[in-house]
Amino acid sequence: MSITAFSVKTTRIGAVGAAAPKDRHKSQHKGQQTKASIVDAALGLATQIGLEGLSIGALAEVMHMSKSGVFAHFGSREELQISVIREYHARFEGEVFFPALQQARGLPRLRALFHNWMRRTSVEIDSGCIYISGAVEFDDRPGPVRDALAGSVQTWLAAMHRAVVQAKEVGDLRADADEEQMAFEIHGLILASHYEARFLKTPGSLDRANTGFAHILARYGNPPANALPKKVSAKASSRKSD
Repeated sequence: MSITAFSVKTTRIGAVGAAAPKDRHKSQHKGQQTKASIVDAALGLATQIGLEGLSIGALAEVMHMSKSGVFAHFGSREELQISVIREYHARFEGEVFFPALQQARGLPRLRALFHNWMRRTSVEIDSGCIYISGAVEFDDRPGPVRDALAGSVQTWLAAMHRAVVQAKEVGDLRADADEEQMAFEIHGLILASHYEARFLKTPGSLDRANTGFAHILARYGNPPANALPKKVSAKASSRKSD
């Protein structure tokens, strides 16, 4: 074989080798897109029928895929459920938590967290909430799915608690305000409004939750300086006594 022929052959081999990583990357990207689509469909099902109602077969039917095709992306029904929880949590953070961080620490951020949460709750009255339905399904069932669900809820509640603490640190709340109690009451408003609105169909439930939040702030908040009672001067006091 001549040097020229060897060089040509080597160049061709190199070209094939260079194309292989691109093909693999394209295949991986397509696989990630397919998995994301499956998770999106699974989340839609889970909000209606619960995490426990998810099955590889049901998803395969919705996605127009084979069961083995869906199974290949997760490996187990449990991993599918955990993937749905993670996706739900990511969307929750994107709609509720991260936008609130644009507000200043203190009551502006705390109000934003609650109002964003309520906005999402108003939508989930129809679609369902994974945090709430999942708690009913897995409250007494230890395992990875319960751990993933509880971990997501605890992460969010910790963020709410931190916002309350920061509001106290900047002076928007009284120095003796109980941060844990306040965060507990705010969480309770969300749970009550969801139960009343979705299950009992009670009119005005969301408005009552907003009113409850205003009462919490009034109870724990520091009154603004211009709202403090003015001191009565000695001269005014003597006139009043006359």
